[in-house]
Amino acid sequence: MAAVPYHARAGWCSPRDGRFILGSRIRRRPGKQPDCAREDREQKGMMRPMNTSLAAASAIAALPLMLAMTQTPAPQPSPRGPEGLTAVPGLKVGHHTLRERPTGCTVVLAEAGAVAGVDVRGSAPGTRETDLLEPVNLVEEVHAVVLSGGSAFGLDAASGVVRYLDERGIGYQTAVAKVPIVPAAILFDLGIGSPRIRPTADCGYRAAQAARAGPVEEGNVGAGTGATVGKMGGLHRAMKGGVGTASITLPDGLVVAALVAVNAAGDVVDPATGRVVAGVRTEDGRGLADVRTLLRSGALIPRAKPGENTTIGVVATNARLTKTQATKVAQMAHDGIARAVVPAHTPFDGDTLFALATGAHEKPADLLTVGSLAAEAVAEAILRAVRAAKGIEGYPSASELAR
Repeated sequence: MAAVPYHARAGWCSPRDGRFILGSRIRRRPGKQPDCAREDREQKGMMRPMNTSLAAASAIAALPLMLAMTQTPAPQPSPRGPEGLTAVPGLKVGHHTLRERPTGCTVVLAEAGAVAGVDVRGSAPGTRETDLLEPVNLVEEVHAVVLSGGSAFGLDAASGVVRYLDERGIGYQTAVAKVPIVPAAILFDLGIGSPRIRPTADCGYRAAQAARAGPVEEGNVGAGTGATVGKMGGLHRAMKGGVGTASITLPDGLVVAALVAVNAAGDVVDPATGRVVAGVRTEDGRGLADVRTLLRSGALIPRAKPGENTTIGVVATNARLTKTQATKVAQMAHDGIARAVVPAHTPFDGDTLFALATGAHEKPADLLTVGSLAAEAVAEAILRAVRAAKGIEGYPSASELAR
């Protein structure tokens, strides 16, 4: 790569268009900017500088700035906890996996109840009890959320969780019984193995039995067992998806976390670098094609089918939120999907996020902070899902393709 002229005025000449760049921003201000073309020729020895002593003095003056900009900053402790969604006290997560297909379901238990909201952003959703979560409706709290494979058949898993909670006397108090409130969302994975093998009520019951407050297993488990990504180029160019989770804890004790099952039609992209982590592969299957490039070139005819893709998940916090605020957090959390999945919220996806608030944090909640951190946690959970995934026949994982 050709050397980029550095100026004593703490700037560079853009290698793309020759404009003078001051620091990290381009300043357009009156007066003559440095002659980038001239200085480029000077560096290459094509002409001598007009004032070598001034240039030398300027270079010496700029040296501390150059050294500061090239030094690697000391690593800082990550605010993200190791426990993922269960970093929020009062929540448990359990998976049940049907390895023979593969498929499965994932259960988030909030046995003491949690204020809940939901935002369904995709055009092909499969859900249960989402109308109940509208802010104008009666019930404020839920007792569990189910994420499942198996398409609409997988919604049956929620019945098993209802039975589990009923046996323990957990639910919304009515005049005659406690009724467990268990919303659910599903993803389509029937194309992986036999479509006759699906999560049932028994799957949900077993996942609830397995629920724990400790570290959450990620990758090819539960709802992510049959999940895939990068299907816009056809299933023969897709890769393995999975389940991922992440949490952020602030110094004042506020916790915001997410758990996501990633079964997207599009690519998974690292928001920090813009690089594709998993998605549509090249025709030979050995590399990543980058769906953004394919879409811009007009070379891609989307082959994903409506209803056969989806990113579903749960965001949770220990903040005290109203039902309306929880709904807003679910809405803001979708920004995390938009950052990490390209394209997101398509006509082919059923993207759905639930939000839970346990209310254990004593300080008043700042809704902007909670919603913004929810989006961060969702994006990181999506990345963790594909990085933790293991390849299955026909669907390599991100770690395998990177070798």
